Amino acid sequence: MSTVLAYTSPAIGHLFPMVPLLQELKDRGHDVHVRTLRRQVPLLKGTGFHAGSVDERILAVEATDYRARNAKAALASSVETFTARARFDAPDLQKAIDEVGPELLLIDINSWGARIQAELSGLPWATFSPYTPPLQSRGTPPFGPGLAPMSGPVGRARDAVARRLVIGAVEKLMLPRINALRSELSAGTLPPVSGADEMFRTAPLLLVATSEPFEYPHPDWGPDVRMIGALGWEPSTETPAWLRDDQTPVVLVTTSSEYQADEALVRAALAGLAAEPFTVVATLPAADAGSAGSGRAPRSDGFGPVPANVRLEHFVPHGQVLDHAAVAVTHGGMGATQKALSKGVPVVVVPFGRDQHEVAARVVAADAGVRLSRKHLTAERLRAAVHEARTKAPGARRVAEGYAAAGGAAAGVDALEELLRLD
Repeated sequence: MSTVLAYTSPAIGHLFPMVPLLQELKDRGHDVHVRTLRRQVPLLKGTGFHAGSVDERILAVEATDYRARNAKAALASSVETFTARARFDAPDLQKAIDEVGPELLLIDINSWGARIQAELSGLPWATFSPYTPPLQSRGTPPFGPGLAPMSGPVGRARDAVARRLVIGAVEKLMLPRINALRSELSAGTLPPVSGADEMFRTAPLLLVATSEPFEYPHPDWGPDVRMIGALGWEPSTETPAWLRDDQTPVVLVTTSSEYQADEALVRAALAGLAAEPFTVVATLPAADAGSAGSGRAPRSDGFGPVPANVRLEHFVPHGQVLDHAAVAVTHGGMGATQKALSKGVPVVVVPFGRDQHEVAARVVAADAGVRLSRKHLTAERLRAAVHEARTKAPGARRVAEGYAAAGGAAAGVDALEELLRLD
């Protein structure tokens, strides 16, 4: 068996979806090493992995895309963040390679410098994406604004214009920086990349944690891109008594594990669902997960009087809550949204940025929930959206069946072991 080194982006929303792959590798006899958030290292060691922290300077580069006023500006902000982090995660990966001596690398899609370093290493390696990557595909709108698919000449014309305005503009900012990094880190031996597609497909294999019917069809992606379904993992804990003993239908309200000023979602839920026949469980993990950047994430006791039917928690394993849930209200993070859908729980998605507009568009296209604009978020509209989402349970169940059919962690590790055999 082989030694595997996994390197994650500094967010539990990227770490936790990778864990099922790491567990499957370990179960098959591979020796698994992980570099991730310092606060999550004890948890991973307790799960049976060799684990160490990424360079703390990576986390110090705060993601500030939540301040952007539109999708184009948000993507540009993300480029700033990931290129700044790349100068630390590239040498950090090389340090880990020197310490571990791996035969296979698994690198998070947002660790741009580490991916360049993996390409330089000469080792078999793969990229892992817990969200839909920004790759072009026939019939699919450009990544970012969350446009719905539109067929025919009008749809193609719209997508061409949007791609030029959004992706084209971001590439103008991204490509000089990423190519300068490629040249600098490789001493000029790596060729430049010509676009976002080529940048995100430098690895021989790209594992994507989603699948149809949630994801749009992509018949032209090719065999190097494998959709393996939603990968849900969370720490093993005892179900709290308040949840175990409560027979009232639950509404789970989630916010991002990497701070993005989405606490307005919780405030709207507290006001809008206070008199509804639900137990509302709202989670605010950013301040407690080790990925809150500057620490501006709100305290769970900073919302004033809390209605009797509401619980505010930094972190509760979502799987336990979803087993009792009628609806999940999410910020549009891929992990939280897909975790709900994988249990057949319909969702209300209120996207705040990043890939969340794309997640919301896919929820609507799959008829698995409701999209509510952040600009139109009010207590009354959120309450109405929750009731509408309850009618979308059949769509959520179809999505869950699609995830199961994609093969999950076993399919992903099958593909990783192919890389080892080809080496």
